[in-house]
Amino acid sequence: MRNRFAAALTEEALINPSIILITGDLGYGVLTDFATQLPNQFINAGISEQSMMSLSGGMASRGFLPFVYSIANFPTFRCLEQIRNDVSYMGNRVCIVSVGAGFAYGSQGYSHHAIEDIAIMRAIPNLQIYNPADSIEMEFALKEILNSSNPSYLRLGKGGEPNIHDHVIESMDFPIRVRQGDQGAIIFSGTIGIEVVNAWDSLRKQSINPSVYSIPRIFPAPDLTVIANDGRTGPLLTVEEHSLTGGFGSAFLEWNSDQELGLEAHRIGIRPTSNGEIGSQSYQRKIHKINAENIVNTFLNYLH
Repeated sequence: MRNRFAAALTEEALINPSIILITGDLGYGVLTDFATQLPNQFINAGISEQSMMSLSGGMASRGFLPFVYSIANFPTFRCLEQIRNDVSYMGNRVCIVSVGAGFAYGSQGYSHHAIEDIAIMRAIPNLQIYNPADSIEMEFALKEILNSSNPSYLRLGKGGEPNIHDHVIESMDFPIRVRQGDQGAIIFSGTIGIEVVNAWDSLRKQSINPSVYSIPRIFPAPDLTVIANDGRTGPLLTVEEHSLTGGFGSAFLEWNSDQELGLEAHRIGIRPTSNGEIGSQSYQRKIHKINAENIVNTFLNYLH
């Protein structure tokens, strides 16, 4: 996904000189083509994320469109004050790009885990928040970002995420149906989607057929009416590679309340405890029980 993002942004920047890509001394290889083709639109700000974010706010105030790129924990937790004061409150059109969502950098330890970022970014006003599951969702999100006048947060996987869609996305104003079913629904946001699709395959082998929905844009909120219809026929599960506190599942419950749909949804996510485990993304998903096997078991428990 990050490779496709870099390529898509390069294509846009070639025709839009206001696009500036700023990195915090990383992304080598992924960002090389952009830097080579557009050296005057590329800035390596070094390991100085707070300054990088303030710089982007200042450039946005002068008519540029900065994309600030770093490993997920660095452009969020490390420079939250600058995001709040120099980007959000000022209404500066900056796109914060975090790569390595969830446990994508699981082997680097908790300093590199991005499992509280959505909760934190949801608390910041004016930020459009995108959490795409694959490159198809990412490309549509990028189009919205380029056509918006608001600051935004784009949460990307590290790379290698398979596409879960077989068609071009037309809107993010509603949940995107990934699989059709008639026994409840499983709703996800982000790269955890591949685990949900694998869980759906397992459930189908047991003659159990829920719908599956992706919600790649967390703010502005989508209209959940289509899910309300599935919610009358079976359990609803939200799945996320993020802390259960303040993340996608929490947002879903808030939307449900605001839209007065009366849905009873159950959440699968990361329990808000300290995590000293080191291991791959698949290992982290297993020990935190957000993998396909646990999604299947949880759905079956609520089905019966």
